[in-house]
Amino acid sequence: MAMKKKPVTGMKDILPREMEIRDYVIGQIKETYKTFGFSSMETPCVEHIENLSSNQGGENEKLIFKVLKRGDKLSSAVSKIADGGSDADSGILTDSGLRYDLTLPLSRYYANNANELGSPFKALQMGNVWRADRPQRGRYRQFMQCDIDILGEPTILAEIELITATTTLLGKIGFEKFTIRLNNRKMLKAMAAYSGFEEKDYDSVFITLDKMDKIGLEGVNEELVAQGYSKESVDKYLDLFDKVTPDINGVNFLKDTLGDYLEDGVAKDLETIMASVDAVKSADFKIAFDPTLVRGMSYYTGPIFEISMDEYGGSVGGGGRYDEMIGKFTGQNTPACGFSIGFERIVMLLLERDYQVPGGGDKVAYLIEKNMPTEKMLEVLREAKEMRENGTQVNIAIMKKNKKFQKEQLEKEGYTEFKEFFVDRM
Repeated sequence: MAMKKKPVTGMKDILPREMEIRDYVIGQIKETYKTFGFSSMETPCVEHIENLSSNQGGENEKLIFKVLKRGDKLSSAVSKIADGGSDADSGILTDSGLRYDLTLPLSRYYANNANELGSPFKALQMGNVWRADRPQRGRYRQFMQCDIDILGEPTILAEIELITATTTLLGKIGFEKFTIRLNNRKMLKAMAAYSGFEEKDYDSVFITLDKMDKIGLEGVNEELVAQGYSKESVDKYLDLFDKVTPDINGVNFLKDTLGDYLEDGVAKDLETIMASVDAVKSADFKIAFDPTLVRGMSYYTGPIFEISMDEYGGSVGGGGRYDEMIGKFTGQNTPACGFSIGFERIVMLLLERDYQVPGGGDKVAYLIEKNMPTEKMLEVLREAKEMRENGTQVNIAIMKKNKKFQKEQLEKEGYTEFKEFFVDRM
């Protein structure tokens, strides 16, 4: 069977130019988040299948890369299926899977290690995740995620810190005029209840609402009516979105309109987050109230937020409060809030801009002729050693026949100076 040189569908090889940008962005992430008090940590890429399939991950649970049992356990499972005692779709063949995000593994990590961690615990986690999704621009089946989370902080200080830290990072790597969209799951539920929808229908209604930016108000109207909801409830619901504004005035309008349907403090929290972030921001962006923001994960319990960039045409990050997930492991709820940036999409946009990594230092290429005598070669190596000790990046390469093309390739890699060494032919 012939070997295949292309990567598996949905995966990609990373070339040096992109790797340079990735390394730089990772460095900026760690440096920036460290100044906000976040500590680096790590979890395994493989998680228990029971955790991954616990109805916490929304649609992502349909995209899990499952790992088969091994050895005798796999043989026993196959035998049970062959004997008709079990259904292969029941999960009998698998006991683990590749993580589809970093939030659920972090929750397990905290539940397992809380006694050794501070409170609140400010976590920075970076690593690959996997989803059997349909590949498209900015989306792969294996991709790097970068999350910051604050665990054990029940107040909106967590939301303010997460948004401020992340927008500071984006400003440092050259992004501006983006928008932080903000909402609260409790606001979503209050709007649905006020309009006459039953609690059991909330998730279905929110899935349709989440399409607002693609199909518009009229499209949402048609879908909800087609699903059998009363025209009266649908009209009352969509009338709210038609009247609300994307600012603090919009928050207050819903507070006044929803009355007792809205839990006390929700509107005030949104107003405080918006005002606080705007007052201390160090990047050029705006923060806007967006009552259509849903976020797909079912584990969100409070404020939710996304980074929207016109340059990408969609979201390049998001997060929110998930106060009930850690309790799934411990039996006791723990306040938790997190923000994930779309690392792959950020890198893609920087590549499309032909972004040049700043402060990389001098890069010099030494081109040496073939068959260089040992003593002359040692002179070149000693000179390169001295240059490197002084902070210069030196690449030593054998001079090719097409020297012009060779230099052009090196220039693409950032080399700006060339020094040539020839064999003494006297």
